Amino acid sequence: MEKPLRGKILIVDDDVSMLRTLKLLLRDDFDLVQTISNPKFIPAEIKKQRYDVVLLDMNFSIGKQSGDEGLFWMKEIFKIDPSQIVMMITAYGEVNLAVKAIKQGATDFIVKPWDNAKLIATIRTGVKLCQSNRSKSKLEDQHQMIHEDNRRKYQFIPGNSPGMLEVLNIINKVADTDANVLLLGGNGTGKELIARDIHNKSGRRDKIFLSVDLGSLSENLFESELFGHVKGAYTGADTDKAGRFELAEGGTLFLDEIGNLPLTLQGKLLTAIQQRKISPLGSGDEREIDIRFICATNGSLIDMVKENLFREDLLYRINTVQIDIPPLKERGDDIIQLAEHFLFKYAGKYNRPNTRLTSGALKKLSRHPWPGNVRELEHAIEKAVILSEGYKLGEEDFVFNQKSGFAEESLTSIEDIEKHYIIKSLEKNRGNLTKVAEDLNFSRQTIYRKIKKYGL
Repeated sequence: MEKPLRGKILIVDDDVSMLRTLKLLLRDDFDLVQTISNPKFIPAEIKKQRYDVVLLDMNFSIGKQSGDEGLFWMKEIFKIDPSQIVMMITAYGEVNLAVKAIKQGATDFIVKPWDNAKLIATIRTGVKLCQSNRSKSKLEDQHQMIHEDNRRKYQFIPGNSPGMLEVLNIINKVADTDANVLLLGGNGTGKELIARDIHNKSGRRDKIFLSVDLGSLSENLFESELFGHVKGAYTGADTDKAGRFELAEGGTLFLDEIGNLPLTLQGKLLTAIQQRKISPLGSGDEREIDIRFICATNGSLIDMVKENLFREDLLYRINTVQIDIPPLKERGDDIIQLAEHFLFKYAGKYNRPNTRLTSGALKKLSRHPWPGNVRELEHAIEKAVILSEGYKLGEEDFVFNQKSGFAEESLTSIEDIEKHYIIKSLEKNRGNLTKVAEDLNFSRQTIYRKIKKYGL
């Protein structure tokens, strides 16, 4: 005997006795069988619950045999969800009516009276088709995100300092497990690169790595962005949208700046992590998720717990393994190794392959406290490569603000440089955003956001 297939079925027919019969017949083979006798309730029902198959009668008024009512309601269903699988029911098996329904989008046609086994088999086929289509759509979204992600070059350079060798040791131990990992470190220490390294060394390496900056999500966008939404869930939700949890299926979800998540939203995140289930906004449909969680923050979550700003149960849930990332100033000769790495990267990018660092420059870089950590060092090297006159980068190519301890590549300066790069690339590529994204190693979405940010 074939095993029951997970699936949700909606049956719409004005014959109440037939609805009862169908519900009894199908309830053991599917997860949910819902019935409606008045088609006017269809829109509210399919907005409330996501169905795999809708069985829709073609005639609801006494004496009507044209099928126009059923075709009308089928179109209304497609306005809400164009991908919905709809099968028409009729007591009149005219071929032309069947063809008309299928031409307008129906998946199949069921004639009363039916053979029970054949009816169940037909519905099973519809459920499989629906789930296959939804899976394909999700995979297409994943592949698009992977494609954009792969256009950016990520490389974790651990260095040889004791602190980073300990980090690497923990990574190698935890990577091939599904343990939740919490990364602690200051801004610019490379938390996302370490998260990617864990993913790339795990059994999920061939699946998606998806990064979410929780600090950038407003309370209104939190549920929609992470859990997704169904069409009509709120004003402007014109189509179904898969959330980050669903898009990361089978892979790794990196939740950055988790300390910035408002307390009111921490409970929702905890529930999703604990139960490994999500419900898209506007839907009562629960979906299981299979993802690995890596979280990061630059603050002290323990202090936040003491101040009632962070849930203690969420902290315990996300830090099965904790990795403390040392600041760059404590990493000794790693500064030189990283400087040489970034020099190679940007000398190639800006077509200056023979550029090198003088001994004086290396000493100056080694002495600097690097409050902006690895990110600050990278920006310092990039700026020096761009602005230098020759192929030797000396002490004079690295100017630091001694009063604040920050390099000229402080946040404001970095933003000015970034804005300059984008303007130049826009001019060079004549406004072609795809080429601008490729030129600057950004995704199109990031370019859109930065153009809006800088008012370009």
